[in-house]
Amino acid sequence: MAEINFASKYAGKVDEKFSRQSVAQLVTNQDYSFTGVKTVNVYSIPTVPMTDYQRSGTNRYGTPSDLGSTTQELTLGRDRSFTFAIDKADRNQTMMTMDAGKALARQLDLEVIPEYDTYVLAAIADAVNGYTDENGAAHTASTALTTSNAYAEFLKAQEILGNCNVPEAGRVCLCSYAFAGLLKQDTAFMRECDAAQDMQVKGILGEVDGVKLVRVPASRLPNGCNFIMTHPMATVAPRQLNEYKIHDNPPGINGWLIEGRLIYDAHVLNNKKDAIFYHGTQG
Repeated sequence: MAEINFASKYAGKVDEKFSRQSVAQLVTNQDYSFTGVKTVNVYSIPTVPMTDYQRSGTNRYGTPSDLGSTTQELTLGRDRSFTFAIDKADRNQTMMTMDAGKALARQLDLEVIPEYDTYVLAAIADAVNGYTDENGAAHTASTALTTSNAYAEFLKAQEILGNCNVPEAGRVCLCSYAFAGLLKQDTAFMRECDAAQDMQVKGILGEVDGVKLVRVPASRLPNGCNFIMTHPMATVAPRQLNEYKIHDNPPGINGWLIEGRLIYDAHVLNNKKDAIFYHGTQG
């Protein structure tokens, strides 16, 4: 029997993986400049307790004490990079699907952004591990969640942040899809939730009491996390360097060399830990 050579071809459209834009930028700030430096020292100035005024004597306002200060070092500790090459013949012989620009965008969507989000959210969670505020309230909880208590746990977090004078405007709650599912089965929550269409497009589940609820893939949240409620003012996430290059026919390569480098970090300010609440186990 004669051998039959079956015809085959490759599609000109690439089967792309799903991607998602960064969520870490919703809960961080760039308030401190790291231009030209690796470390920024942030001062914290305390207060003194109130006392009764005395109508006689020499120290009628009380005994003065020296007002001290503490500093917190914010150091850029993440210096990350990537590189890959695309041979010109490989591109020409794969129906031009190995495009350098698209490959770079794919790298950012599937590697750079997920890594950045995962690192930042872990730093936020670690900052309140075992933390108790001046009111004696712990800023972590690991209560098992159900459809009957998920919304109540959310409101408890709101209460703890409120008792610490954290601004209500601007709060964000990053939650797992599992926690979002429990909330959506709670009739009390659904009555409060304003799930506008533009919010759904951005991945925001809704807004309750001024808090944006944003669903986040479990792979970007700390292991065991149900939700993180915070305010962007609490976490400084400097991105000192974000540089990506496409070299056309560099020495030794007939094609393109793609390179990228990122210098970034995430630090929770000592006086702003009150603005974070973490719910879930901390794996």
